[in-house]
Amino acid sequence: MSNRPDRNSPPRQAYSGSRIERAAVRRSDPATLVTLAENNRAGFYVIGGDAVVLKKRGEDLDPLFLPGEMRAFGTARETVFLGLLDEAPRFGAGFDPAAVEPLKARDDFKLIDLRSIAVQGAVAAEHLPPLAEAKAVLGWHARHRFCPNCGTATNVVQAGWRRDCPSCHAEHFPRTDPVVIMLAIAGERCVLGRSPRFPQTMWSCLAGFAEPGESIEEAVRREVREEVGLACARVAYFASQPWPFPSSLMIGCHAEALTENIVIDKSEIEDARWFDRAELKLMLAREHPQGLATPPPIAIAHHIIRAFVEHGRNVLVD
Repeated sequence: MSNRPDRNSPPRQAYSGSRIERAAVRRSDPATLVTLAENNRAGFYVIGGDAVVLKKRGEDLDPLFLPGEMRAFGTARETVFLGLLDEAPRFGAGFDPAAVEPLKARDDFKLIDLRSIAVQGAVAAEHLPPLAEAKAVLGWHARHRFCPNCGTATNVVQAGWRRDCPSCHAEHFPRTDPVVIMLAIAGERCVLGRSPRFPQTMWSCLAGFAEPGESIEEAVRREVREEVGLACARVAYFASQPWPFPSSLMIGCHAEALTENIVIDKSEIEDARWFDRAELKLMLAREHPQGLATPPPIAIAHHIIRAFVEHGRNVLVD
């Protein structure tokens, strides 16, 4: 049996498995976009900074707003056409955080960050990928309002998927930052590390940004060597995950460790050590005697670790 993710199964982690048809050909026609935005099936995800606005419907929380409901908040700073979900238009509407702040005091709305939405299962899973799409692109707009070539304020075009400079005519596009996240394996053991930002009992995969001119395999080997001093040989791709904090793509891998002596770079991580599969199984189940745990299932690290627990060294075999 293959240890690779089943592409036909529901996503096993947050923000992946989007059902949105991005319909990029519709981004360039302003008249078409106006028609889509006024469609009676159109839905808007409303975001103000890090806060996602949800409507309270009894015990349920709804992230989608009709066009009229969205306009009641005022004028969005940027609106991004996300695509079509079963032919229903979907948009992300970005507001100044101060514009949505007063909603915290109201009983009919809830303001919550995207990570908490996933952890708490606050909305239906189908909403997580377009929410991630909206947050990443709207966050890019918030950080790139001026041309890096000449400093002129840029204009939003292509339904929010490009900014053009009216002065030097440069075109600027949303960026995605590749991050390798990997589990270094030797026999029945693997290495997990701890960041100072983690809860005291959490251990996770090593991770780091891929650098320019570097392949995924090279980035995995370099990051493991830099963070814990281990040399790695074979690298096997596992799966990927959009991670809109602010705009990363997590590229999950398993790596074959050739050495065993851990040398921690304290500027990178707080601690690291070897774990065997039996101990990892207890951590995944939240049954470890010291309370040690892996990241929750919303994170790709959870599934990289789980694959090793279930399949051992076979994760390194195509």
